[in-house]
Amino acid sequence: MQLELRHLEAVCRIAEAGSLGRAAARLGVSQPALSAQLRRIERVAGGELFVRGRHGVEPTPLGEFVLSKARRVLGEMDALAAGTRAAAPHPTLRLGCILLVLMDRLIDRLEDELAGLELEIGIEHSVTTLSRMLGAGQYDAIVYGEVGDHEVSLPEGVAARTLVPKEPFCVRMSAAHPLAGRQRIDLAELAGETWMTMVEDDDGGPEALVGACRKAGFTPTLRYRIADRKMHYDLIAAGRAISVSQPTAPPAEGTVLRPLAGDPLTGRIRLAWNRAAVSGRRAGQLYRAAALAYLDNVPNNAFHHTWWEARPELHPVLD
Repeated sequence: MQLELRHLEAVCRIAEAGSLGRAAARLGVSQPALSAQLRRIERVAGGELFVRGRHGVEPTPLGEFVLSKARRVLGEMDALAAGTRAAAPHPTLRLGCILLVLMDRLIDRLEDELAGLELEIGIEHSVTTLSRMLGAGQYDAIVYGEVGDHEVSLPEGVAARTLVPKEPFCVRMSAAHPLAGRQRIDLAELAGETWMTMVEDDDGGPEALVGACRKAGFTPTLRYRIADRKMHYDLIAAGRAISVSQPTAPPAEGTVLRPLAGDPLTGRIRLAWNRAAVSGRRAGQLYRAAALAYLDNVPNNAFHHTWWEARPELHPVLD
């Protein structure tokens, strides 16, 4: 693991808040997720960055050093973003996204809805990073997901709209898996399996998965944090792991997608934009393009198509 801007942001927020709980609230993540992230950062840094004091957490000497460098780097990045934005005579529309299935169709839909407008699209592995970059002016709008009860903390001056209020996650497994022939799987039947760790660790996904599994009577074994889609699918096809998946995901050779009985794990998809950079009309066009991109993928799996058609109240409103 290498330190990224989101890790520096987390360290700074912990120091400013004085406690993991308050920092987690400001970052829009759960305290357990932030604690786990801090442990990973400390392993890279080579030692503890914070210790518990009388009034909360306090930085260690190593923590003070990392903080000084982190603040400088983040400040320079914000200044760079603001400067390039101001200097651009004809700024493009910059859209940031996490790895959602709708990205497969979003570019085509954006070109239809925003014909003639230059687009710049970036993919991030962190919702926290997306939110920070939106606030710093590095993105004009972002498309992101939230899992379970998690709510992403957005910066000031930002508006948001929900694209898909609810979608049930399913499980991807090897076509040779003993349960692959089932039409629907109880989560409890997957106890003892090795699960692919979610790429995003700050959208509520890991906590929601662990919580759902514990309700089903087991604690999941998490392994393999892989963003490359082909490698991800190949490991599953080989029977090395199973993974949580959006129900709109496309088929992949050697794997099958199966819904989970009772929908124990659900998420939603949202669009947020900087009101100073994106007009209401433009935001409406972005919403329509993203909604249509999602709808393009609904037929990928018959089980989800049936589930979706039975719930018209969840369908995006296409003006």
